[in-house]
Amino acid sequence: MKTNKSKSSKRRRPGSVSIRDVAERAGVSIATVSRTVNRLPSVDPDLAQRVWKAIEEVGYLPNTQARALVSGRSHMLGLIVSEITNPFFPEMVQEFENLAVAQGYEVLIGSTNYEPERTESLIRRMLQRNVDGVAVMTFGIEEDLVQKLVEREFPLVFIDQGPDLPNIRVLKVNYAEGIRQGVQHLAALGHREIAFISGPLRLRSAVARRDAFLKSMAELGLKVPAEHLVEGTHTMEGGMAAMGSLVTLSKLPTAVMCSNDMTAIGVLHELYRTTNGVPQDISVVGFDDIHLAQFMLPPLTTVQMSCKALASAAIEALRAGVEQDHPKAGCKEWEIPTQLVVRQSTSFPRGSLPATLMAATPDHKN
Repeated sequence: MKTNKSKSSKRRRPGSVSIRDVAERAGVSIATVSRTVNRLPSVDPDLAQRVWKAIEEVGYLPNTQARALVSGRSHMLGLIVSEITNPFFPEMVQEFENLAVAQGYEVLIGSTNYEPERTESLIRRMLQRNVDGVAVMTFGIEEDLVQKLVEREFPLVFIDQGPDLPNIRVLKVNYAEGIRQGVQHLAALGHREIAFISGPLRLRSAVARRDAFLKSMAELGLKVPAEHLVEGTHTMEGGMAAMGSLVTLSKLPTAVMCSNDMTAIGVLHELYRTTNGVPQDISVVGFDDIHLAQFMLPPLTTVQMSCKALASAAIEALRAGVEQDHPKAGCKEWEIPTQLVVRQSTSFPRGSLPATLMAATPDHKN
């Protein structure tokens, strides 16, 4: 007995499906399918939806190279991050890719490991692949490299700082607000002796975070001894080494703020190896709010710099440089907010009356 299959239930092998099949299924012209695939704004939205439905039904795979030839654009965005061992960057990559794909773009990704030469090589490779624009999310690109790139009149997005040129857009991270909240939070608990572990001070972002800390302390009339300022490496190992030097001081600070969460995790690990508990002996504050922060023991109080906000702003800034009719085509800066997320790695300073009362409570849990 023969079984009749409806036309809508048949899916041919993707390689054998042509644009003509899509046009027949959608009941439109081949030209309409082509304009839809190339995302031209002249296509009626309802008609475009019908075409995309037909593409899905017949299993058509648009030729991206042909699309690029027709539109003059590759619909591909480049993303360069500092490293992949720090969970902050994979989280940002995932958000960036999700948002880009949802808006019709593919993504080419590279990691620099904080090496300027590798950054230049990655951007050159992306230009050779004809990407429409590149987001350089490294938090520390060298000035001479920036100058080499901007000469190409190519859409670029940087974090923190970039030259004032038409093809350059900048994501301005508001380090000051979140770090001010962190310092004020510690001060409200009674902390006066607060140390800070920075990132490598050759990075502009590390200097910005350290300076924001010093300014916030000064606003409260609190002095920071030189030995309470330690340069780290933005790694767990760097956090361990920095905390190792702080615990040798004759007078230990009651709280430590860190330039990123990986440093703070290293601090927690180093303190675990001593008799100093967190937060009963030393409070710890991180920066970034990576996903892992909430699962540390104790859960880490940290300044949140949203990966999703960064990725969303980077995508919008790139599209503003690529798409002439983009509503923010003339915008040059996007502000990235920061805010404190209070968890359980901060408490009253050791020896204070509130800390003594808490320690004396039988059912108190650190």
